[in-house]
Amino acid sequence: MTAWEMVGGRWMSRWVRGPRRQRAHWRLAVALCLGGWQVLVGAANAAPTEAAGPVPVVTSFSILGDIVQQVGGDRVSVRALVGPEMDAHVYQPKPADARAVAAAKLLVVNGLGYEGWLERLLRSAGYRGELVRVTDGIEPLPAVAPQPSKAHAAAPRRGHAHGHDHDHDHDHGAFDPHAWQDVRNVMVYAQRIADALCRVDAPSCDGYRQRAQAYQQTLRALDADIRSAWAAIPAEQRKIVTSHDAFRYYGNAYGVTFLPAQGVSTASEPSAAGVARLIRQIRAEGVRAVFVERLTDPRLVQRIARESGVQPASEPLYSDALSRADGAAPDYVRLMRHNTQAMVTAVRGATP
Repeated sequence: MTAWEMVGGRWMSRWVRGPRRQRAHWRLAVALCLGGWQVLVGAANAAPTEAAGPVPVVTSFSILGDIVQQVGGDRVSVRALVGPEMDAHVYQPKPADARAVAAAKLLVVNGLGYEGWLERLLRSAGYRGELVRVTDGIEPLPAVAPQPSKAHAAAPRRGHAHGHDHDHDHDHGAFDPHAWQDVRNVMVYAQRIADALCRVDAPSCDGYRQRAQAYQQTLRALDADIRSAWAAIPAEQRKIVTSHDAFRYYGNAYGVTFLPAQGVSTASEPSAAGVARLIRQIRAEGVRAVFVERLTDPRLVQRIARESGVQPASEPLYSDALSRADGAAPDYVRLMRHNTQAMVTAVRGATP
């Protein structure tokens, strides 16, 4: 018998034999001790939640980083592997990125094959934490768009191209991954991110859900504003040349036809024949809005503009990445507003 058991035994014996008042005192003492123990246990369990710093979250690229920040607020610390003004299509993971992923409690990626380097990075990092693909459940567009008209059908397509060929597709698979170009899809992104944050940080779940709902209200207003901006422009005039095929979700949502010089990936290489067909199409259909995207080599679009006789728009479009903090598109909402204003202005400026 241990010393503790001997002492406890003597106390119990005295308690049983002692008078009623003594037993009452002992009951009170035991109750106080048990109450104190429960307080200590509760404090110990609560301490990690209260004392812990922000939840470390890693996202695959900058647009997702902003959406996570909007939903997570000051409860999250976000690192985007592919930051502002960086191209996720040509990203190559670095050892520091693998370490950041290994230390994260949540990894947020787009999915639909957008992050072709993801599996390699997960293996390198040995990541076993929560992983959310925000496009899960969203109906994706196919990688090859359907032929909408005879004018478009005259320009044969291969891979992800619209009216042009590619020597190397560098494709993302069967689906177009640029789902964030439809604001309604980002409402789904926000909900999936809130659900994932609740799984890794349950005590803060109410805050995540409230911020997600507030952000979704902002997105609804954004979606309505984009529709309103295009409403006064005839559908046949809503034609825009872009550097690569990143805006098909935008086009489907808001009734705009995009004619990209490259495929879904900025790493794709259009052939000379494909570029020539696109130039003929621009002339035949009277397209007057030609844009260079922020992350792409401007020389191809400049050549197309020069040979088709169309002056490129002065403002670049932001498709796959945010700008830096002092730029025109430092967050998703401002990116969509900037792009919409630039495109509408270009189309209106060419309208008789």
